[in-house]
Amino acid sequence: MDGKTEQLTAAEWNVMECLWASPQPLTGGEAARLLAARVGWSRTTVLTMLRRMEKKGLVECDDGGKKLTFRPVLERSKAVRRETESFLSRVYRGSVGELMHCITQTETLSDAELDALYAILDAAKERRT
Repeated sequence: MDGKTEQLTAAEWNVMECLWASPQPLTGGEAARLLAARVGWSRTTVLTMLRRMEKKGLVECDDGGKKLTFRPVLERSKAVRRETESFLSRVYRGSVGELMHCITQTETLSDAELDALYAILDAAKERRT
């Protein structure tokens, strides 16, 4: 399956979050340092992950300089959207209403959070008309 359409594993999310957070491509060493601090991975593990993710089309490797650099191919917003759609389908049978019911029954939402949700719903209603 093409890397641009399949879901990210938990390990891939860790790598991608580091790449997404960086304004420029990261060297393997830089990614290894960030992920060692974040999840305790070794340099070898990080480099193996990056190479696998390159084969899947999730990241791109540039070997034009002295060191290999890696940058994300998959945009964070697309990955988040795909993950959200999968979760909604799997857990709530595609029902946003069931999801919201669960959230509002189990969480105490602040006035600011409720106002933000109303604004989101109002915008969704406007887009329909």
